[in-house]
Amino acid sequence: MLIQFNDLPSHSRIWVYQANRKLSDQEIEAITPKIEVFLTNWTAHGANLEAGFEVKYNRFIIFGLNESNASASGCSIDASVHFIQSIEKEIGIDLLDKMNVTYYNGPHIAHKSLADFKKMAKNKSVSKETIVFNNLVNTKEEFDHYWEVPAKDSWHARFLA
Repeated sequence: MLIQFNDLPSHSRIWVYQANRKLSDQEIEAITPKIEVFLTNWTAHGANLEAGFEVKYNRFIIFGLNESNASASGCSIDASVHFIQSIEKEIGIDLLDKMNVTYYNGPHIAHKSLADFKKMAKNKSVSKETIVFNNLVNTKEEFDHYWEVPAKDSWHARFLA
């Protein structure tokens, strides 16, 4: 069952899919109805899942799932990954590569490989105060409060001196 992302309770489970490039408005318009259909029909062992989504900054697709009524099963999580893979193929984008870092470079959002981010940290091109997107958040509450954080407050801190 599809609900508004903002209506999901704070304990809802979150999955953040980070694009390797900015999505165009046309691409977002093309995939939004497909996401809505997928989430409307998303089930676990025959039970409807109460889920919502958000597309942020034309770069992130975020799924949220209220597990109060029904939790995601292995099969339902597999279904969501297969769905995301279909979006990747359709618009020629990478959404599942976790070895990339997205961060603010001034007012702009930048995307680099983890190796390049490590080099930038070594060269002091990014700092402990650089705002990064911590895609390891697990709940909507974490997403709301700890998704966009200074690098020193996320897993990225290990790369900064």
